[in-house]
Amino acid sequence: MKRFAFLLLLILPLTTGAQMKKPHQLEKHGDVRIDDYYWMKERDSKPVLDYLKQENKRVQETLKPFAALEKTIYNEMKSRMNKDESSVPVKDGDFKYYVRYVKNKEYPIHCRIADREAAKEEILLDENKEAKGKDYYDASRLEMSPDHQRFLYAIDTVGRRFYDLFVHDIKTKKRKKIAGNITPSFVWAEDGKTVFYVKQDPDTLRSNQMYRINVDADKEPVLIFEEKDITFDIGVAKSRTNRYLFLVSSTRDSSEWHYLDAKTPTGHWQIFSPREANHEYGLEDSGSDFLILTNWKAPEFRLMRANVEARKKEAWTEVIPERKGLLLQSVDAYKDFWVLSEREKGLTQIRIFDPKTKAGRLLAFPDEAYVVSGMNLPDFASAQVRFLYSSLIQPYTVYEENVANQKREVLKIDKVPGYDQSKYVTKRLWATAKDGTQIPLSIVMKKDLELDGRAPGLLYGYGSYGLSTEPGFDETVFSLVDRGFVYAQAHIRGGSEMGRQWYDNGRLEKKMNTFTDFIAAGEYLIKEKYVAPKRLSAQGGSAGGLLMGAVINLRPDLFKSVLAEVPYVDALTTMLDETIPLTASEYREWGNPNDKKYYDVIKSYSPYDNVKAQAYPHIFVTTGYHDSQVQYWEPAKWVAKLREVKTDKNLLLFFTDLKSGHSGASGRFELLKQLAKEWVFVLEADKL
Repeated sequence: MKRFAFLLLLILPLTTGAQMKKPHQLEKHGDVRIDDYYWMKERDSKPVLDYLKQENKRVQETLKPFAALEKTIYNEMKSRMNKDESSVPVKDGDFKYYVRYVKNKEYPIHCRIADREAAKEEILLDENKEAKGKDYYDASRLEMSPDHQRFLYAIDTVGRRFYDLFVHDIKTKKRKKIAGNITPSFVWAEDGKTVFYVKQDPDTLRSNQMYRINVDADKEPVLIFEEKDITFDIGVAKSRTNRYLFLVSSTRDSSEWHYLDAKTPTGHWQIFSPREANHEYGLEDSGSDFLILTNWKAPEFRLMRANVEARKKEAWTEVIPERKGLLLQSVDAYKDFWVLSEREKGLTQIRIFDPKTKAGRLLAFPDEAYVVSGMNLPDFASAQVRFLYSSLIQPYTVYEENVANQKREVLKIDKVPGYDQSKYVTKRLWATAKDGTQIPLSIVMKKDLELDGRAPGLLYGYGSYGLSTEPGFDETVFSLVDRGFVYAQAHIRGGSEMGRQWYDNGRLEKKMNTFTDFIAAGEYLIKEKYVAPKRLSAQGGSAGGLLMGAVINLRPDLFKSVLAEVPYVDALTTMLDETIPLTASEYREWGNPNDKKYYDVIKSYSPYDNVKAQAYPHIFVTTGYHDSQVQYWEPAKWVAKLREVKTDKNLLLFFTDLKSGHSGASGRFELLKQLAKEWVFVLEADKL
């Protein structure tokens, strides 16, 4: 403890949790809780801002002696980043579109070039110029008009994911604002004048309204659809064939698709198949009829097809049945073939399917743990399939394959300056969970590292919303791996790594499996001597931050240090407050605590409610003041309570980025600065 001793003395006079207590009574189902830090919800109040700034000062003072190491790690990570990176051009109409970076600039430049000889580059949008003078800047995708003369884009300059939508004329370079407070969900109709976009409720942040506007004629937009069910969100998209516009309304386990002829934007939207409880489906235009990816009588999903007017499920025809142990995740239809995205034994895979012969061909890859995904090409008549491949040791690689002759070409391998892949190894391991379930882990480490139970390790986890943790390349982790760390990902229940049942067995009343799986993964790494006892650190953000809070309440002795980024830790109070953004739409994930059954379930693991007088690991908590997904006060309250009751003298740091939201600082280099602080924390805590 000597390295931090004098700093701890410096920070002791700062306000303690006990001095900030203002008891607030919360009661539900006859259960009374006293929340001493409820007052921290008072956004922009002087006491709240003083507290956050005080905690930021604590971080600054504690890490100050390691400024040189922090700078070294930042420079390492920055040096591995290709400063003038460019994407592979994508042909759309008569142009090829791509984005590129300029050395030492934070943001991308969106470009295109005509598909002819001697054509010159056109810069469509330089985000560096747009972001100049702004503390935060996030631009959504560009949506090109059908005639390729204009494009839509949306920007957020606060970090709360409220976007302003603009239309930009490429020839005149004039732009105008169409709408505010939208989500990044918008499309052109085929007339090149009409735009559909989705707005969100300003209080709940639920995507609930779709508007239509003719950008050349209308003075005001027209409300086309409003989702009344508070558990559903909506989005809008266009088919690759450009024949249809789709309006999708969905919740965790139910969906409903509406469609419209893209050439008649003022026409009537049709419902394809009305929503039903526990029925999820998606539509794809095959060019002649609809393909339906559905879990109707198929928990792991199957593929069916139907005439556009065949809305009754009984009229659908099965094309690809449900296959045991294999999750069918998506289908992308091209004129002569379909691209199926699947997941089997915890790994993603791509299958090329011939709709005429009904034969499928699986693409093969070399690594034990990897991620691969199809890259959608705009051209419905494309003869090629393009996909992105990566592993924990293989930088992202773009392949293109001719479907007819199966000739595969590497279009691009991400350049990682100074990186030597031959020095590292990646493995797929399996830990046994508390109930006997086999939990996959992906790890990367130096090839010459001896498995003698002496190495430090960092275990990452998420495990919520059915989102899978993918073992893709991350150049930032090598600042730990090169210093002897084993970096591991735990593919725990609550994600979809092992299929739909993997998700269902890690949510609602089965949520505790997520936490015990992560603990089992950590125990396995130690038992098999990949990591030394007392040298295992953990990392998770957002719902993964809830994971961090839950596991250190359950097994604080297992971890040396913990990084909890934008952590969702006050789950019970948040889920009881429908005025807080996104609450009602989360009921199918966590449960509705107005039902005592789910009240008790959530209370059993909610990190804030389960803090107790015990020794905790070294903890570094981060948040964004403008976070719209997990409000800043959740980690603020959690840290105050931990500081009040924990019995150890281990480090507890809390940093609030006062200028950002859920995704952290904007700009590719600014993000590295915060991560450098976190890596320093892990490295130095490991020595204590």
